[in-house]
Amino acid sequence: MPTIARARSAGERTEAPARKAPSAPPRRRRQRSGPAYVFLSPWLIGASLLTVGPMLASLYLAFTDYDLFNTPQWVGLQNFERMFTQDDRFWNSVWVTVKFAVISVPLKLAAALGVALLLNKSRRGTGFYRSAFYAPSLLGASVSVALVWRSLFGSNGVVDDFLGIFGIHIGSMVDQPRYALLTVIALAIWQFGAPMVIFLAGLKQVPSELYEAAALDGAGPVRRFFSVTLPMITPVLLFNLVLEIIQAFQSFTGAFVIGSGRGGPSDSALLYTLYLYQRGFNNFEMGYASAMAWVLLVVIAIITVLLFRSSRKWVFYAGEGTR
Repeated sequence: MPTIARARSAGERTEAPARKAPSAPPRRRRQRSGPAYVFLSPWLIGASLLTVGPMLASLYLAFTDYDLFNTPQWVGLQNFERMFTQDDRFWNSVWVTVKFAVISVPLKLAAALGVALLLNKSRRGTGFYRSAFYAPSLLGASVSVALVWRSLFGSNGVVDDFLGIFGIHIGSMVDQPRYALLTVIALAIWQFGAPMVIFLAGLKQVPSELYEAAALDGAGPVRRFFSVTLPMITPVLLFNLVLEIIQAFQSFTGAFVIGSGRGGPSDSALLYTLYLYQRGFNNFEMGYASAMAWVLLVVIAIITVLLFRSSRKWVFYAGEGTR
């Protein structure tokens, strides 16, 4: 009996399970989140007026016939049908843009990674060289630099004079269909500073122990690059690849200036965005230009999704294995 009594008293002394703290009433929660919305309001207003609003307006205009002066007239899918079945310049601009992206993006990333490898080790003057190589990324999209670039590759320009030393006389490269796009590609590659900085940040995160282990196994510099460096920076490579492809498909200033606003001789440098500009602001076919813009958006989205899907097979994340 005393044992049972003691058990009962012990059970009575057992603490009741802790109760959940009562949640704040909805009104109080709204009061607490009020200041956050006040600080976010400039961004929310800007995003609504400068991004979401224009996007929805262009989506509507893509299905209309609009010339900037008269009321838009609904035409349904007529702009898209004309674009895909009747517009040869549209398909030419697509082909030129694909060539531009396929050539410029790999070369630009290769140049950025190569310079990043050279600047990865701390040497005297490294900070200066990093700034010097990054500067073109800040200036490359400006009209003034594109004008200088056109003069460099123009008739009697620096490039023509330099090639003349070796007996090669090409003349004005910007005025020849064979070379006009190459000058635009060279301008894009020259702006490798931004991906170079990102590669540098990725290289700094590679553990030195991996290089030491590879050196003990007898791996040389080339083997260490392909077995250690490249796998460890694949997330950074994916990031740069996505950004550069998007930028390549949206390139405009270089092609506009070098091609004198026409897309070069025989439309050889007619990038997609340049043709979109011509349709919208030269021909005043804003509905057609809006349709082209949405096609570009969809294509970029599809390419981005495919890159992220394929990254599971070649992008390595430390601690998670190959994904």
